[in-house]
This record gives sequence, structure tokens and C-alpha cells, in this order.
Amino acid sequence: MFADRARITVISGKGGDGHVSFRREKYVPDGGPDGGDGGDGGSVIFKVDEGLNTLTDYRHVRKYAAESGEEGKKKNCHGKKGSDIILKVPEGTIIKDAETGKVIIDMSGDIREYVLLKGGRGGNGNQHYATSSMQAPKYAQPGQPARSLDLVLELKLIADVGLVGYPNVGKSTFLSRVSNAKPKIANYHFTTLNPNLGVVDIDDSQGFVIADIPGLIEGASQGAGLGHEFLRHIERTRAIIHIVDAASSEGRDPVEDIYTINSELKEYNEDIASRPQIIAANKIDIIPADAGDDPVKRLKDEFEPGGIEVVPISAATGEGIKELLYKVNAMLEELPKEKIVFEQEYDPETEMKFSDEPFSVEYDAAMDEYVVEGPRIEKMLGYTNLESEKGFTFFQKFLKENGILDELEKLGINEGDTVRMYGLSFDYYK
Repeated sequence: MFADRARITVISGKGGDGHVSFRREKYVPDGGPDGGDGGDGGSVIFKVDEGLNTLTDYRHVRKYAAESGEEGKKKNCHGKKGSDIILKVPEGTIIKDAETGKVIIDMSGDIREYVLLKGGRGGNGNQHYATSSMQAPKYAQPGQPARSLDLVLELKLIADVGLVGYPNVGKSTFLSRVSNAKPKIANYHFTTLNPNLGVVDIDDSQGFVIADIPGLIEGASQGAGLGHEFLRHIERTRAIIHIVDAASSEGRDPVEDIYTINSELKEYNEDIASRPQIIAANKIDIIPADAGDDPVKRLKDEFEPGGIEVVPISAATGEGIKELLYKVNAMLEELPKEKIVFEQEYDPETEMKFSDEPFSVEYDAAMDEYVVEGPRIEKMLGYTNLESEKGFTFFQKFLKENGILDELEKLGINEGDTVRMYGLSFDYYK
């Protein structure tokens, strides 16, 4: 089956942790810090592949992860960077955040490659944290964590013109006659399952791309049949050819058919329904000669006063098709040339923030104290007034939210034990 929608999970690579180590040289008993930096994690990258036209591969494999960076090593040796993961998609694929439904990126137009999730940055080794007051830092920066994101991939075909209409009104026959597309054609009462693209060549013109959108049925905008899956393919089109069975060979009224389909378009997306439209009154070759009410005249009387032109054609014999194509081409030349590209609504890089400044929590047996150190702790103490009740409450919240209390409890701290932070000592109480 044509796969134009898939849900997947992507995971960026974790940054490698910075290393804690000290030089060990002969005759130098207390060498300085020489812990190397961790390697950056791999990124999740999407790339347009011209050879793809479905999202089938993403229906079978749902989770994709980049490689994590290696940890830093001794002697200032850096960890290796993790490998990126490159996910190839057809042009026209829209990538959305699954939770919010917001567009992250539209892989069309000038966008051929996009870094969706950057890998976590590798952490600094302890060599970076040596200061005049802390010459032997026993902490290093952890690598930034991996980030996970659930995505919905949607393929929206890129075509200038969309063919719409009820099943079995002759859309596939029309497309096969006017373009290089070779859709399967049969007298099916359900519908074509796969959207078909064809290139229409016109003398003295650039021509245009046309898409046979599978037949819509009443209730499609609410998802009846395969409505939602197919309606999304006309969201990029600049104009619409509405093909209708003027001969009523299926027993339906052509005027009512047009109103029904247009109602479905409006229900799904008013912007689509407002796009320029031309009606192709098909199957004129089988309209009974003794028909008392000329169906083509009925269509013209009903819709042309509203600005929608009606062109009688026969997809089977070719009658009227050349005239229809020239009218469609003239319509397109008057419309803006820009392709419809969906704007970004969600940026993972700004929505998903890191907090990775290092700290260490250790027990000093000689002093019988628990020692908490690190740049994050030093900064917090620098701007917090612990003499005020509000400041002390903020201090306690900071310790809890950053996992410092959890680390103290892992080391076996008890109520009344002493905690030291940069010259300040506190008694620990829950």
C-alpha cells in the first residue's frame, strides 16, 4: 500500500562525559588535572532522496538512534564523536512533533537536508575547572543527555494541479491521456488507492505537474474511507480540476456531486476549497442523444456565474482535453509561482533545553563532612542570599531539583550531618 504517513521515534546521541584524572609522573606526586573532554553525540539528520516516493520504510522500523560520544580519557585525550544518523525521505515530507501536531520542518523547496536533533555536546574534563582556589577539581562536566522526540511524518505530494472528484468519474483515464503517468485503470467502484503524479507538456509553455488524488467520498473530511490520507495531498496544489461524470453513468447527479466534494474540501481545509477551480464535465461521449436536459448546460448555468468555468471533455476519446489543458495552464500563469511550503511551528532546539554544568558530591572521611562542589554550586551561592527566608527556600529547592539531595542520600547522609559548600557549612535536615 502507498505509505504516506508514519510515526517514529528519533533519539540523538548522548555527549560523552568529561573525565576526572590527574597527572601521575615520576617525582611529581600531585600532578595537576588532565581529564580529557567527552566526544559530542551524533545528530539526527533528515535528507531528501529523489529516488523515494513513499514512507514505506518507516512503517517497519519505528525507532532511530544516533551514536553516543565516547567519554574523555586520561592525559587530555578526547573521546570520539558519535556517528550521525541520516534518515532519507521523499521530497514533500512534512515532519511534525507527534505530541503537539506542530510542523517542525517541511522537506521541500530549498530544504534538502535538516538537522532535527543535534547530538549532546561532550562534557569538559576536570582540567577545565582548575582555579587558584580549586587546583585539584574532582568533578568533570557530564555530556549532554540524549534527547528523544516522537515524530509524525506526512508525505504531501508536490503538484501544481490536483484532480478531485468521485470515484470512477474518469480521473485516472484523464491523467493517462494527458501525461506520462501510467495509473492502473479499471471500473472500480471504490477508488484508486495510490495518488499518481504526471507531467503535462504543453506547446510553448513549461507545462505543469498534475496529481490524481484518489476519489473522495461523502464524509472524507471526517476520515471516512481513506479521506484524511488522501485530502492532505491537495494541500500543496495551486489549482484544482474537478472532474465530474456529466453522463450520470453511475446514477448520481453531476451538480450534486460537485457541491458534495467541494463541501468536503471546505470541511477539511477552507484554504484548499478557496483555490481556483475548473470543472471538467467528463464522459460527454456517452450522454444519451435523447437526453431532455443537457447536463453540460446545467453545470454551466449553475457554476459559471460564480466564476468556475465548465469545460466539456471525454477522457476516453480525447475530445475537449486540449482546450481544458490550455485553460488550466493560463490559470496557473496568473497565479503566484511559489511552491506552497509549510512554515515551522516547533523548533526542538529551542523547546528542548540542556542544563549540564557539573558538580560533585563526596564524603570527606577525615573531616566527617559531605562536600558539594562545582561551577553550578558556586554560581548559585554567588547570587543567593541565604540569610533571608526566601533565599534559603530557593537554596533548598535548587538542591532538590538538581539531584544534589539524592546524591547525598545515596552516600548515606543522616540528619544532623554536616554539608560543606565552598567554605559554608550546613547541618542536613530533611
